[in-house]
Amino acid sequence: MTATPTDVVRDFYAKLAAGDAPGALGLMASDIEWITMWHYKVEGRGPGPVAEGLFKPLMAEWTSFSFASTEFIVERESVVSLGTFKGVHGTTGKTSEARYAHVWTVEDGKIARFRQYIDTLAIAEARV
Repeated sequence: MTATPTDVVRDFYAKLAAGDAPGALGLMASDIEWITMWHYKVEGRGPGPVAEGLFKPLMAEWTSFSFASTEFIVERESVVSLGTFKGVHGTTGKTSEARYAHVWTVEDGKIARFRQYIDTLAIAEARV
């Protein structure tokens, strides 16, 4: 049975939760477009730039973090996941809880595009 777009997105979150960054990167199309609101910037397209611009700095800055999706809204290849980011900042030791909306586009079983909308104030408050 072919994985639905929601299955692919849920699998991505599960791989992140398990600390399987290579597995999460493997769910991405070779030319994925990754758009984030945080101070992390993904320059260029593809899993490599996502690893360098997001995964590595995210793991370096936060001693722990998780994404808990509570709702999925689906329209064909588009999936919107709503949830909460929780993290402990490595420098300040402060905890952040930030609500998010992630907009995913899944094509041919691979994540082709990601757009992030998050409570940046909640993140910023943990960083100072």
